Amino acid sequence: MFNKKEKAMNEEKKVWLVIEKNVFGDNQSFSVIKFHTTLEEAINYKLCLEKLNDRDNQSYFLASDTETVMNKVVTAHNKSVETKEVA
Repeated sequence: MFNKKEKAMNEEKKVWLVIEKNVFGDNQSFSVIKFHTTLEEAINYKLCLEKLNDRDNQSYFLASDTETVMNKVVTAHNKSVETKEVA
């Protein structure tokens, strides 16, 4: 279980990755282009890249870092366990 201080610390550590995907025939490559601490910054950066992009084989998307995803999974799991214990 997380207390309020741990939740606040986890919120501060979130990182959003801007990932570039390139497709060459049957091959795909992925590269982290930039990371941001807020979703808004990441979205704005991604939108700028998409506006400048003139290639059909290149696209961009956002992902959260592994630690943030794991924290969400652990939090969801803890909530589900707490709900089952109460019921």
